[in-house]
Amino acid sequence: MAEKKTTTKKAAAPAKAAEPKKATVKKAAAPKKAAEKKAGVAVNAENAGFKAGDVYQALAAASKALTVKEIAKAAKISEEETLLGLGWLFKEGKLAAADEKITLA
Repeated sequence: MAEKKTTTKKAAAPAKAAEPKKATVKKAAAPKKAAEKKAGVAVNAENAGFKAGDVYQALAAASKALTVKEIAKAAKISEEETLLGLGWLFKEGKLAAADEKITLA
């Protein structure tokens, strides 16, 4: 027959004197950065056509081969928008590329 274990309760430890709560210093929350919204490029036929026009005008005004970054700066549009316009113009056969520079065909 198995013996039953008896449990005896130990005397409760004497209660500690309540310590006064220490004042917690809350750190000021870091100011939330304003949600930086990246202006996305609207990819539709109308916008692509306008960006193609901007790119074409920038290349025509330069009269020389330019890099994507230079075209974006000359046309005052983002590099993404420049690429959108370049794609349109390449599809139409209006551009020629050589050594990472693009010129009118």
